[in-house]
Amino acid sequence: MKVLRESMDSITDHVRFVAENLDEQQVNKLINNIEHAKKVYIYGAGRSGLVAKAFAMRLMHLGIAVHVVGEITTPAIEPEDIFITISGSGETTSVVNSAKIAKSVGARVVAITSYPESTLGSLSDDILLVPGRVIDPGSKDFQIRQIKGEHYTLAPLGTLFEISVLILLDGLIAELMARLKKSESDLKKRHATIE
Repeated sequence: MKVLRESMDSITDHVRFVAENLDEQQVNKLINNIEHAKKVYIYGAGRSGLVAKAFAMRLMHLGIAVHVVGEITTPAIEPEDIFITISGSGETTSVVNSAKIAKSVGARVVAITSYPESTLGSLSDDILLVPGRVIDPGSKDFQIRQIKGEHYTLAPLGTLFEISVLILLDGLIAELMARLKKSESDLKKRHATIE
């Protein structure tokens, strides 16, 4: 259980770091874009896709017209819409290609990423920076990191990015609830009844 607790501590420390270093201007811009968009489209691949779907569900509970890219019922994106992408690397091929399509029709593209200089970041109208791993696990300082006890197996692959984005977006829902004057009972009215 020692590794489990160390892992949880490492992850929560990182989430706290992200929360303390958020760019409020970037967050406010995303909230304003969501509030004023005709429709909100969300997309991420892999585990980032699961985070995207969780966020989409909460937006739907708020009464916002939202669609997850790739679902069979997703309509055509239009210029009045916003396309929110989630990609830690900003290089995920399917996410980048989808963002290019959204951009080509005039929709606003937002990247939630750790790398604003990435391909995705470069073609986005707005960026919400969410740091993932601070140090590349393949860096030449491997022995130093081992001596210091920095073991990336405590948060493998994209864990730090994905969990940070999940918590950030849940916090963003709470902020939207306050701004839209919605209560939990308002959200519950739209909660699935057929499961």
